[in-house]
Amino acid sequence: MEASLKEKTAKGLFWGGFSNGIQQLLNLFFGIFLARILNADDYGTVGMLAIFSAIASTIQDSGFTAALTNKKEIKHEDYNAVFWFSTLAGITMYVILFFCAPLIAGFFNNPKLIPLSRFLFLGFLITSTGIAHNALLFKNLQVKEISKISIISLVVSGSIGLTMAFNGMGYWGIASQNVSYITCMTLLRWHYSSWRPTFRLWFHPLRGMYRFSFKLFLTNIINQVNGNIFSAILGRFYTPLDVGYYTQGNKWMSMGQQTIGGMINNIAQPVFVQIGEDNERRIRALKKMLAFTSFISFPALLGLAFVSKELIVIAVGEKWLPSVPILQLLCFFGAIWPIINLYFQVVISQGRSDIYFWTNLIFGALQVGIAFFMFRFGILWMVLANVLGYVLLLITWQIIINRLVHFPYRAAFKGILPYLGCTCLILGVTYYLTLSITNYYFLIIAKIIIAAVLYFVVMKLGKSVILNECMTFAREKLKKRS
Repeated sequence: MEASLKEKTAKGLFWGGFSNGIQQLLNLFFGIFLARILNADDYGTVGMLAIFSAIASTIQDSGFTAALTNKKEIKHEDYNAVFWFSTLAGITMYVILFFCAPLIAGFFNNPKLIPLSRFLFLGFLITSTGIAHNALLFKNLQVKEISKISIISLVVSGSIGLTMAFNGMGYWGIASQNVSYITCMTLLRWHYSSWRPTFRLWFHPLRGMYRFSFKLFLTNIINQVNGNIFSAILGRFYTPLDVGYYTQGNKWMSMGQQTIGGMINNIAQPVFVQIGEDNERRIRALKKMLAFTSFISFPALLGLAFVSKELIVIAVGEKWLPSVPILQLLCFFGAIWPIINLYFQVVISQGRSDIYFWTNLIFGALQVGIAFFMFRFGILWMVLANVLGYVLLLITWQIIINRLVHFPYRAAFKGILPYLGCTCLILGVTYYLTLSITNYYFLIIAKIIIAAVLYFVVMKLGKSVILNECMTFAREKLKKRS
């Protein structure tokens, strides 16, 4: 059983890493061309609506994906109840927001948002019909199929958005990219899932999942509000240009953060659920995942902050330079978020949605309060306060995990600090070695090569178990293919 679970975990991490890497490369490709064609106002106009779409999508899911994953035995009726609940919730939310579009436009004092929001909100109406299918793929660790779905959807939607932008359609290109991505994903989830709904509107199976999923549902709404509160505040008190700069910086950070976070999200909860009540195995798995996350996350995100100026100028042009300091600060949040998210998955797999709820509720209230207090001092101070808040959240979750599954603080420090310290030291050395280079193209290449080589050498000399296991797994994959 353990060998089988190890193999599933390794394959899940491999396909998750491969998929998320390809996805971010595609996002990079399409993002570069879109950012060069469009301006900050276009991104800002769409960014104002992010908080409404995020909350609506959370309402239709209602935490049932995680609840289905935690259930040991699932029947057709369970998936069917979730399917019809999500679909009806999606229809209801779209009708409500359709008629609220003038109020949303009035809040931001931007009449263009009325037709744009009514079109953009079609996305969560469409995705509501694929939530049950996604839960089945997720529970069964079908990471390969999930990867194919994401990559194909990105190619199709990116091509649509780029074509519209080239033809002068501005922010409608971004909106169409979002809606077509969701549409393609939903259709492919139906294609790769063997399950089909039946016309029996019986919601009784939801009662068994309600106590767990309801707290998870409320927590996800809080998280979505926190994750998008900046765009809403900036849209209300600043200009679309400011929202655009923040959106652009956050987009580049998200490319890196989602690559690592996606790898963990695809396998963490199902793996911990399958481990069951064996706490020794759970701690071993958590140690390994924590070390792997830190091994990847710190060099990737802090490295992104390190080359952000050169990257922005080369990729999308000097017009986006105001987004660089925002991106650099957000990268510090992006580096620790996958670790926080890993702790989330442990708590959820234990069925403790109450802990998940109350911790995020308190932190969310604090975060919203800080955002409203700090907005008068400017965007950078808002982002800095937000990053410091997430450092506090990481410490809080470490205390919770220690008490819940007896995960030692020493093991957590051992899984985080060596990779953080090594990354900071290497980036400092690389900075001094590249001080004399002024050409942006040569500078970014030199920074990446020097930092990557130094990181590999230090990990190799330090006999990093994670590095050796990654290299062994890669060699075995290559042997099988040859």
